[in-house]
Amino acid sequence: MPTEPTPTPTSPSSPSSSTPPDDASPSETPDDAGAELTVTRTAGQFTPNGERVELDVGETLTLTIVSDEAGSLHAHSTPEQTIDYGVGTTTERITIDRPGLVEVENHEPAVVVLQLEVR
Repeated sequence: MPTEPTPTPTSPSSPSSSTPPDDASPSETPDDAGAELTVTRTAGQFTPNGERVELDVGETLTLTIVSDEAGSLHAHSTPEQTIDYGVGTTTERITIDRPGLVEVENHEPAVVVLQLEVR
């Protein structure tokens, strides 16, 4: 009589390919997350300095401002938006609802920090 092969037991610790682990992060960010950008002010100098950033109409831009002195940025959009920041780290969100080129500038000193190309 031929003998039947012994089945190989499956290990319960083997991860299943159909179920991701509980700590798995999603591969895509949610649509409402928007764009993020860090602005640094040190001794009156800004980084970025006049760089262009593309945004979609209605997309949220989260600005993290790291500064050695208090001030405010102005987004010349309709309506105009003011972003006040203090010493240290400030995080603010802005949304532009109309297409076009929007300058974000600091008035003291007068510097164009960003150009938002809203499409």
